[in-house]
Amino acid sequence: SGSRSSKTFKPKKNIPEGSHQYELLKHAEATLGSGNLRQAVLLPEGEDLNEWIAVNTVDFFNQINMLYGTITEFCTESSCPVMSAGPRYEYHWADGTNIKKPIKCSAPKYIDYLMTWVQDQLDDETLFPSKIGVPFPKNFMAVAKTILKRLFRVYAHIYHQHFDSVMRLQEEAHLNTSFKHFIFFVQEFNLIDRRELAPLHELIEKLGSKDR
Repeated sequence: SGSRSSKTFKPKKNIPEGSHQYELLKHAEATLGSGNLRQAVLLPEGEDLNEWIAVNTVDFFNQINMLYGTITEFCTESSCPVMSAGPRYEYHWADGTNIKKPIKCSAPKYIDYLMTWVQDQLDDETLFPSKIGVPFPKNFMAVAKTILKRLFRVYAHIYHQHFDSVMRLQEEAHLNTSFKHFIFFVQEFNLIDRRELAPLHELIEKLGSKDR
């Protein structure tokens, strides 16, 4: 199954080796390895909050990219004609530049728009500077919040519409750990409005209660 799990939906976003952000990523991976996710999301002492959020946002993009990559064959125009997270939540796409008025589209189309949009933000050096000493822009936090809010929707779609496929592929532990890490992170820094998290409210409660 080696080839399957390495399949990503979009090209992976790499953090340049030897950079400070790479060090931060390594730190994050080391604390994650300890198994304590609440601890792993905390801002390391003396680090810049924007930089910590940037590194983790790139990491979540890569994780979701990979998780969605494992189930793309089950997420089709016919199986998922609308982008939903259960019967009560439907998402329409708009990016504010190319598509100003929200459009209704299938889940694979929506996720393609979404991941391409996120990738464009991450590749924008004025938004996500990779060089040391280049300051983050004033609107960085607002952009990061929008990225994370949208990435959450991919988790929500996978859980609601494709969890049986995830189980068959035996990817559920991977998905749950990734999502739990994501949720603890956005909760720690208050990055996603509670209303936005409603489609997975019960799961979030359950994941949180195990750690209290």
